Amino acid sequence: MSTQYANLDALIRREDFEVKSETLLSPAQLASTMQISQLEAESLMYQVLRKPDFQRETANWEPEKIAELIESFLQGDLIPSIILWRSPKSGNIFVIDGAHRLSAFIAWVHDDYGDRQISVPFFGNLIPPEQIKAAEKTRQLIKARVGSYQELKIAGQHQHTASPERLRLARNLAAVAINLQWVMGEAAKAESSFFKINQKATLIDPTELDMIKSRHKPNALAARALIRAGTGHKYWSAFSEARQNEIEQIARDVYEVFFKPAIETPIKTLDVPIAGRGYSADSIKMIFDLVNVVNKITPEMWQDQPTKKYKKTPLLVSDTDGSVTLEFLKAVRKAVSLIAGNESRSLGLHPVVYFYGATGRFQPTAFLATMVFVREIEQQDRFFQFTSARQKFEELLLKYRHFINQVGRNYGSGIRGLNATVVMYHLMLSAIGEGAEDTEILQRLQAHPQLRFLREITEEDRKYGRNFSSESKTAAFLREAMQNELQCAICGARLHFKSISMDHIIRKQAGGSDQADNLQLTHPYCNSGYKESIVAKSYSVKESSRLRKNTD
Repeated sequence: MSTQYANLDALIRREDFEVKSETLLSPAQLASTMQISQLEAESLMYQVLRKPDFQRETANWEPEKIAELIESFLQGDLIPSIILWRSPKSGNIFVIDGAHRLSAFIAWVHDDYGDRQISVPFFGNLIPPEQIKAAEKTRQLIKARVGSYQELKIAGQHQHTASPERLRLARNLAAVAINLQWVMGEAAKAESSFFKINQKATLIDPTELDMIKSRHKPNALAARALIRAGTGHKYWSAFSEARQNEIEQIARDVYEVFFKPAIETPIKTLDVPIAGRGYSADSIKMIFDLVNVVNKITPEMWQDQPTKKYKKTPLLVSDTDGSVTLEFLKAVRKAVSLIAGNESRSLGLHPVVYFYGATGRFQPTAFLATMVFVREIEQQDRFFQFTSARQKFEELLLKYRHFINQVGRNYGSGIRGLNATVVMYHLMLSAIGEGAEDTEILQRLQAHPQLRFLREITEEDRKYGRNFSSESKTAAFLREAMQNELQCAICGARLHFKSISMDHIIRKQAGGSDQADNLQLTHPYCNSGYKESIVAKSYSVKESSRLRKNTD
């Protein structure tokens, strides 16, 4: 079972630092502690609390960790200080370190662990089921261990009716406070302090750190929008309202295709999202990689540290008006439209065939590689060739599912195995087009220098990635369901119900009716581009034959 994390990102508002500073307060004028009651909605302290825009998302604590923090605090255990910086211009107080700890206390005070009155509007009413489950689990754990904040307040106000344990905790609540430390100096000093602190204690995930440092660049902005469907903190708020609306609309559209419906385990339906779990530790990395890959952005371009080898590489600069961010999002939307949906160029790829392993485990490497592969064959005008070979190609993918695991073991997961997987797909397609059988195809793959490690399924493959306790049930369901899945009437490959086109068996131009017995189910591209190409070729052959006869 995947790890659940409570999403507390809504509880402290984000805000950009001001560049200019005015008179700074002295350390003696700043509070050294904070009472829990100062985190209530009406408190002025809570109203001025902010997270800087470079702060990581506050969504990486498990329910148990939040419950343990609240319990430890009420028991009088030592809690590390929260490090703050006060803007001399706005007066707002920014959390430099300890945002997760402070957000956990705020969540307890407001009974909002990512699913209540603060979080719902913050996320535009788009709360994933996994987020709701994590929130409810956190709430139940805290209720069992110490009780809610309101319960302890009531216990302190009505001491004659409170249980001895609740009364003891209520009295502790009145006595203990959160220790504070302050960063002195201007905004640059506060930002520098943040990065120093977070490279020593609890390290920031490398992808999150990259996105923080590149937070004003279009690749990071596009990824932020996509992962939350344009909700949450608006990193793009400096753009015009029209640009903001367009960014959010594209992000919502792509999110719907990527992550809806939410996946449940064990899997009991073939209606699974094409991009796995929308609310997971790995999804932000995959989406950031996808934005970069689709838009041909290399690390040297956005990390501002070009090596001698790449000294002529154009650098990706901050997006000041949102135009480049929109370009990046549109490129992703176009790439997605080629593999899913009902647009005429959509191949309507079945997610279980292309993106999931035999046990229902989502495979980021396969997802990224498929996006690149499809884009390349489109640019090479090879959709017709692919569709002609598609049924055989997909049978190979299902037969050799374990190859993605082997790529992961040799190159690493995600983008690290991308190139090898794309090469594998191209070799498969070419071999099928040449009429090669399975044994010869495998030999061709193994002969390639990037794929020499590929082998028939091994015991290690069977054990690989067993994250789901229910994997056996999922594997059994997928095996049976895929055998009985609908097939495209034109290419013979499997259909996914979100990408189905209705085709006339006898063309309307030839007198075919719209009755059910003259309709068949196909992939969108099969019904448009592929079928039209076949008709055009057939016409060309007949016309050539007619001309030859006339000449004779």
